[in-house]
Amino acid sequence: MPLISAVNLTCIREERLLFDELSLEIYPGDIIQIEGPNGSGKTSLLRILSGLSQPYDGHILYKNEKISSCREEFHQNLLYFGHLSGVKDEMTAEENLDFNLALHGNKNEESLTYLAKINLAGFEESLASHLSAGQHRRIALARLYHNNAPIWILDEPFTAIDKQGVSGLEQLFSAHAQRGGCVILTTHQDLISIKPEQVKKITLDYDYL
Repeated sequence: MPLISAVNLTCIREERLLFDELSLEIYPGDIIQIEGPNGSGKTSLLRILSGLSQPYDGHILYKNEKISSCREEFHQNLLYFGHLSGVKDEMTAEENLDFNLALHGNKNEESLTYLAKINLAGFEESLASHLSAGQHRRIALARLYHNNAPIWILDEPFTAIDKQGVSGLEQLFSAHAQRGGCVILTTHQDLISIKPEQVKKITLDYDYL
């Protein structure tokens, strides 16, 4: 059974057709890479798949049930990572992650381990306002190490992340898929650390800019 199904999706933004009658099924273990030029609808598709936006036509299913009928269950099993990091400037890196851990019922003593995994060791006590955009992204991405939601939808997760950080995230995605989760992401670069046969690519080629 697919975790998510998109059925005949049509998306129109500002009177532009981005994609039409798009259907796909995403199963446990899938890593889906969505490609396409800027303006082709990648972010729009992710937001529709996550239930944050409505398509012009078509619908999304979670385990063969419309998400409108099981919205709470669907969102409990979903992690959406967008362009905004959600990091609070007035808190340290550790405090930001502790806050997120507490929201999900996890113990905050694990936060230092997760920050080290995302290459933020030594910056735990630094205020987020003093950190770079890439470090903000790392704080936000550290959530992936403790999140048990099976569905990860990630919009450009590698932005402002160095090669070592990208490699670590790719390994995390692969491990998540092997545990029976799925990863749906947009990125302009190839996934180097993941076997090509593990990745399914979807290309959006509508571009009327």
